[in-house]
Amino acid sequence: MIPEGAVLPAKALAEFHGVSESYLLKHLQALAAAGILVAAPGPRGGYRLARSPKKITVLDVVLAIEGPEPAFRCTEIRQRGPCSGPPSAYKTPCAINRTMLRAEAAWRDSLRAETIAGLVEDVSAKMNARSTVLAADWVGVRLRYQKEISE
Repeated sequence: MIPEGAVLPAKALAEFHGVSESYLLKHLQALAAAGILVAAPGPRGGYRLARSPKKITVLDVVLAIEGPEPAFRCTEIRQRGPCSGPPSAYKTPCAINRTMLRAEAAWRDSLRAETIAGLVEDVSAKMNARSTVLAADWVGVRLRYQKEISE
């Protein structure tokens, strides 16, 4: 966990995760707009969680990055082609649409039940001690401390 009054710059976060800074910045900005992260601007700027990791669900993160739309979008292909019927024949969603909507609801329920704190706990429990120390040291030297961070 990042200490109070500290932030990590996007460049350091991108390096830690092995992704491009431009790619990560897009997602960090979306997370900040959703109130999951606090963005501190300027040369000593960076990011930190806006609230306790126990209060941030994986679904919160997914919705901030991917948006609220369901992953599956029905295009009603059964109304096209040589065997289609009149629009009145398709008053209810097809079996595929119903199945995908149930799967989407189950997926979201599962992500809603998982918190960032739980993920950290799970990863930490499986991480070897040397890697834990290396990660903490790596992050520690890259922290930026600020007197005030705008909420």
